Amino acid sequence: MPSRKEIQWSELRVGALAMVAMAVFIGLVFLMSRSAGGLFAGKIDLRAFFGNAAGLEAGAPVTLQGVTIGNVRRIRVNPSHSPTPVEVIMEIGSNSLPYLHTDSTASIAQAGVLGNSYVDIDSNQATGPEPANDAVLPSGTSPTVQDLIGSSQVSIKDLHQLLGRLNTLVGTLNSQRGVIGKLVNDPQFAKKIVSTTDNLEAVSEDLRSGKGTLGKLLTDDTLYTHADASIAKLDDITTQLDEGKGTMGKMLHDDKLYNNLNSTAANANQLLGQINAGQGALGKFAKDPAFAKRLDDTVAHLDELLSSVNQGQGTLGQLVKNRALYDNTNHTLENAQQLLEAFRQDPKKYLVIHLKIF
Repeated sequence: MPSRKEIQWSELRVGALAMVAMAVFIGLVFLMSRSAGGLFAGKIDLRAFFGNAAGLEAGAPVTLQGVTIGNVRRIRVNPSHSPTPVEVIMEIGSNSLPYLHTDSTASIAQAGVLGNSYVDIDSNQATGPEPANDAVLPSGTSPTVQDLIGSSQVSIKDLHQLLGRLNTLVGTLNSQRGVIGKLVNDPQFAKKIVSTTDNLEAVSEDLRSGKGTLGKLLTDDTLYTHADASIAKLDDITTQLDEGKGTMGKMLHDDKLYNNLNSTAANANQLLGQINAGQGALGKFAKDPAFAKRLDDTVAHLDELLSSVNQGQGTLGQLVKNRALYDNTNHTLENAQQLLEAFRQDPKKYLVIHLKIF
């Protein structure tokens, strides 16, 4: 049986162990509460104003980039702060201050579609200093349940209209109106479609087998060979042009043609200048009225002469109009030709000289 002293020593050790465990537990609670902004951590109040509380309640968490850094301490309506009268007072752990700025944005968000509302602070674009106690953070907007319900109602309305149009379309198809309605309900139209498909298949088969012009174009290499030869010839011609061969090649590479054309243009310009100045026959013709009058008189006389000839006046007129004169002239020319031929055949006959002495 243990002695009284041993029992007291055992109780003392149990009490000391309990006290140490209690101290460790309190220390852990203190550290945890300090890291989470709990009871023993330093805290500050921050405020934000919203147009609608959107189901936010006191005690709701306050997060920074999704991490909880505090809680909502109080929500009240401040009519003097219009148009955002809902004032939300947030209790934030001081250990989160290095991550907060005076231009950090506070907004009311929701955990899922049916989740509770909470305040989320966004510091991604914030660059200001740390906020002081009771500082007011600018508020942002985020979709609420009411917004989602409103959007859902609009979507449901659009879906209802779509179903109505679909019902109308189905009714149209059942009434055999339109191409699709006939296709669905008219067996003759369906047969025509099938016949057309068969014809297209037959045409495709003919093309694959090389029948007809299109079939030969698809399967016969002759066209490709001719096209390749033509391209080769064009390439040869292009090469010759680039090398300056032939007339076209010289036109592209030889400066003589350009110089000749330039000289011709200069001479033409000089000639036109002389004509415009009234020099030479063309210049006088263009500028001298006396020369133009003489030319006009000459043309008039020539026209008068041609009129006389046309009327049969004079020798030329008789020759043109009088058939007898033409025939006599023609007969005379024929006799002269016969005389010349006889003279060539027997010149002695016509060159004999007879001397008579008296």
